[in-house]
Amino acid sequence: MNPGTERSAGTAARSYDIAAVPGDGIGVDVTAEAVKVLDAAASRHGFTLRWTEFDYSCERYARTGAMMPDDGVETLSGFDAILLGAVGFPGVPDHVSLWGLLIPLRRAFSQYVNLRPVRLLPGTTSVLAGRRADELEMVIVRENCEGEYSTLGGRHNQGQPGEFVLQEAVFTRVGVERILRYAFELARTRSRRVCSATKSNGIVHTMPFWDEIFELVSADYPDVEAEQCHIDALVARMVQHPDRLDVIVASNLFGDILSDLAAAITGGLGMAPSGNINPERTHPSMFEAVHGSAPDIAGRGIANPVAQILAGAMMLDQLGEAEAARSVETAVEQVLAEGQVATPDLGGKATTEQLGSAIAAAV
Repeated sequence: MNPGTERSAGTAARSYDIAAVPGDGIGVDVTAEAVKVLDAAASRHGFTLRWTEFDYSCERYARTGAMMPDDGVETLSGFDAILLGAVGFPGVPDHVSLWGLLIPLRRAFSQYVNLRPVRLLPGTTSVLAGRRADELEMVIVRENCEGEYSTLGGRHNQGQPGEFVLQEAVFTRVGVERILRYAFELARTRSRRVCSATKSNGIVHTMPFWDEIFELVSADYPDVEAEQCHIDALVARMVQHPDRLDVIVASNLFGDILSDLAAAITGGLGMAPSGNINPERTHPSMFEAVHGSAPDIAGRGIANPVAQILAGAMMLDQLGEAEAARSVETAVEQVLAEGQVATPDLGGKATTEQLGSAIAAAV
């Protein structure tokens, strides 16, 4: 067992045990700033975050041959939440980090909702000309534990003229229905609109199955406007008419693609947080920025920490500290709107630490 490194925010009536997994590259840089901001929010709102840091990462894999120790899942299961930095390291294939850390944690902790809210924040601009902030706000509800990301299949006759591969997708009735119901429940708290991403005109088994369950679930929510849209038409709509979208629900693969596109049109990946949610709260949920580890700028102090800080706000919300979560979001908006402290990707000259400190001070 990795004993971790204990850090405490102080003494308060309410306390939460949080596992920090900074990961690789800029994940280390931005996680440090997120911890700073979250500690400031905890202090202001009367609770304690007890941090334990773990070195689960591609760098650890390069040293030991494993992203995390054999008892890593068991160790993390005792925490109230997990704050995860980006993972990725030169020489370590991407599938190693995915199947050695992220997917095992998502599935072991039944984090079947990948929630990715995206919006155009103050002080930032969209690549879509002429779009207002109120036209660029949506949330992607991605199925996170099954679908196209499956280990079923194989490679056959490798190196031979008749070589072929099989990759199987797995869609269960339970898995599809629960993610769809989550999306409809979320829509009831927002604009009461849900758009389902499909491709049933080309994928003949899984997508018609998805569509059928979507229709059945939508019948239980007559107050929510339900729409199905083929994935190719949906990506075009996200660019041409983003104002017509709010809650988008999608399979694992489609949700992965759509959420990166949504982030790209609302300020970039450096601004987009995500949560791997266990809605029943029987296991810890895990929160991370959408961006990667960017090893080319790691340690240079120029990475934008906003996405990781907002992921931390999502974590506070999941823990039941909604007021603290809003204070973090408001602080981010205030600092970005003022424009005095901005990292190079935002057109400024501030360092990662300077932007994190400015947001912490504004909490």
